[in-house]
Amino acid sequence: MAVPDLLRFDVFRKQALPAPESLAGIVITGSPAMVSAKEDWSERTAEWLLQAIRKGVSVLGVCYGHQLLAHALGGCVGPNPAGRQIGTVTTQLLDTGRKDALFGHLPDSFLVQTSHSEVVLDLPPGAERLATSPLNDNFSIRFAENVWGVQFHPEFSGPVMKEYISLRSQALRTEGLDPEKMQMQVTETPEAQSVLEKFVEILVQ
Repeated sequence: MAVPDLLRFDVFRKQALPAPESLAGIVITGSPAMVSAKEDWSERTAEWLLQAIRKGVSVLGVCYGHQLLAHALGGCVGPNPAGRQIGTVTTQLLDTGRKDALFGHLPDSFLVQTSHSEVVLDLPPGAERLATSPLNDNFSIRFAENVWGVQFHPEFSGPVMKEYISLRSQALRTEGLDPEKMQMQVTETPEAQSVLEKFVEILVQ
């Protein structure tokens, strides 16, 4: 399988984005920023994503990218009423996920790494839920035929997840959570990582 060249653009630094149709596919990554803050760079990226979707470019949004896609397409993003979700958690596929091109190879439930306090509260028109988590019904979404969003981080390893928990340990304790217990529950998540591999496979078909 020939993998397309990887191009990186730092949208928060106002780096100019290419014409969407010049790309084989787009991955929008996580960010410490909040979609609900509607910062200028974020809103410009949302408009660019709309252009990409209209051009038929395949898109995968991860965490912030997942939320930004929902916002760009008319959904609602905001603080999770169930609170922060961080660590290794179980996600459950819905029937739609079992039949989906990106998720259909996965077991009904699998482990993922996640770290977020905002979520997609309301789906945009035409979107479908693919998977849920204990604190988030809209954990994975298909926004269009070749446009997906995942609230989890398929790129995170176990050590990376542990470092995120460590960096946020004071805030977690303030929120009544137990970072030490979370650290002990962290494990590798190969099924989640396979989502990135499957996305690339779809691009080069």
